[in-house]
Amino acid sequence: MAELKIAELGASPEVRAALSRILIEVVADGGSVSFMHPLAPAAADGFWNGSLEAAGRGERIVLGAFDGDELVGTVTLLLQCPPNQPHRAEIAKLMTRPSHRGRGIARMLMQAAERLAIERARTLLVLDTATDGGAAPLYEGLGFTLAGEIPDYALKPHGGLTGTLIYWKRLGAAAATH
Repeated sequence: MAELKIAELGASPEVRAALSRILIEVVADGGSVSFMHPLAPAAADGFWNGSLEAAGRGERIVLGAFDGDELVGTVTLLLQCPPNQPHRAEIAKLMTRPSHRGRGIARMLMQAAERLAIERARTLLVLDTATDGGAAPLYEGLGFTLAGEIPDYALKPHGGLTGTLIYWKRLGAAAATH
């Protein structure tokens, strides 16, 4: 494995294609990331096109993890919140290619997203993860607190219902005072 690098992603066709491949692989592997299997390449591309356009408007940041020149993971930091929540951001679409799991890539992506949130004066991060097969141990290991579980929240990519776990974490100065 080459040196891992985390970078903000732009909206080039090559980046969209690589992100689409990751999304399709993760959904095929059972990842509950809002899509059903089989995921059509055009649907994956459409999702990433919209997401990267939103990043271009400053509404979110899409990060990528690179193993050499290969994009092997991603996470999105959602920054656009209602007017009464300018202190909050949300983590979405944390994904690592199945072939690259267990190497700390997701942890590195999360740590980079936290740093960017703090740089943008966000003091609270929230996220959710599937009850079945989600990343709860990762999030808890990173200091996130479980707020609760919503049963039967979404369909799993291959069918059947799963609940979702809601997590939160105070950041920066807010974390030091609470």
